[in-house]
Order: sequence, then C-alpha cells, then structure tokens
Amino acid sequence: MKNEYDNEAFFTQYARMPRSQGGLEAAGEWRQLKKLFPPLKDQTVLDLGCGYGWHCRYALEQGASRVLGIDLSEKMLAKARELGASPNLSYRLCDLEGYEYPEEAWDCVVSNLALHYIEALEDLFRKVHRTLTSGGVFLFNMEHPVFTARQGQDWIYDEESKPLYWPVDDYFRPGRRTTYFLGCEVEKYHHTLTQILMGLLRSGFTLEAVEEAEPPEEMLGLPGMDDELRRPMMLLVKARAKK
Repeated sequence: MKNEYDNEAFFTQYARMPRSQGGLEAAGEWRQLKKLFPPLKDQTVLDLGCGYGWHCRYALEQGASRVLGIDLSEKMLAKARELGASPNLSYRLCDLEGYEYPEEAWDCVVSNLALHYIEALEDLFRKVHRTLTSGGVFLFNMEHPVFTARQGQDWIYDEESKPLYWPVDDYFRPGRRTTYFLGCEVEKYHHTLTQILMGLLRSGFTLEAVEEAEPPEEMLGLPGMDDELRRPMMLLVKARAKK
C-alpha cells in the first residue's frame, strides 16, 4: 500500500485542512457518523486507519475500556499521540492488511476514510468479522463508488473553473485509481456498491445502516460545500457480526 501521508509536503497540506485543525466537528460527515456509533461504555474499540486519533479519543470519552488505533503513517501517529494520551489508549504503526486481527478481540471496529486504500476489501471484511465479538459492530465511512469510479476523481470545469458536473466512468471496472490530492499523486481502489455491501454479507455481517454523507445545513456556506450536494462523496455503513 502506497503511503503519501509520510510525505512531508503532503502531510503539511493535510495538516492545514479544516478537519485536521477542527477535529470531528469540522468533518462534514461527523453528524451522521456519530449517530451510528453503538454504546461504547466498557467496550473495546479498534480503529483502522486512525489518523490523528479523533475517533479513538471519542471512544474513550464515551467510556470505552480499551482502544487501539492503527495507521500506516508515522506522522499521523505522532500527531495522534501529541493530541492526547490515556492508559486505555494505544497506537500501533501497522497497515490494515498486516494487522493480525485476533479472534473475537474487539466489540467495535471503526474505520473512517481508509478502506478506499484497500484492494482486497472482502478479505479485510472477513478479518474484521473474525476479530469482532459475537454481535460486535463494524462501522465505517469510505469514499463512495460514484466518487472513486473515474481516474482523476474530479469535476469537469467550465472556462471560469466552475464545476459543471461530476463524471462517472468505468464504474463496473474495479481496481486501482490514481488521483491528485493536496498536490500529490495518490493511489486508491474503486469498489462497486455491490462489492462493498455483498462483500459484507458474504463475510457474515448483517447490515444495520447504509447512508450517503450529506453536509449539514450549517456547513453549506463554507467554500465548495454546497457542491457536495451534487454527488455523494462518502458512504457510511454500520454492520453487525453474526457468529
């Protein structure tokens, strides 16, 4: 898995993003995602691709007994540790595919904006199912298939650089996509909606919620936010492990 987040230029730009500076409340999807969390009091929580650790610290605030955040980026984890420490919170430098996923070790697995970097997504779903306790919750937010389908992943613009429309192409051809984000070339993987949802069902999950992220009304005045209502950018899913 290619990791741009330890690229100094990329990380500097990432650190300037509103969600990096303002945390969960500055993330357009948070108001929807927050409602999907199960009760976390006395629960164990694994965060896949934890980044700055925002969701890890939220889990602790909700009473989680033990939280582990894993991420491939040393810079991300250094920032997460800087933002807050706790005896019940630990971080590990590890890619999502390389983690051991011990059997029935976690009550809740959460992942925010990381799964679109995974090629063998259904393999990961099976590992998550294995590591969840019976009835445990897998809650994730990933880039929407409408967003990831086309190479480049950008609007078509007019002569004045105003977005005309969002093109969707090669939808039923899953696989690697190259895009440009924060001045760097970034590799992601496109998966169709069928692959994502049926992959969960085949892995032993039941679906409890499927939502497409919409920016809240109070954010629509922010630059570019109103355009987020023109096409879905993120897919939120809550699934429960059957044993």
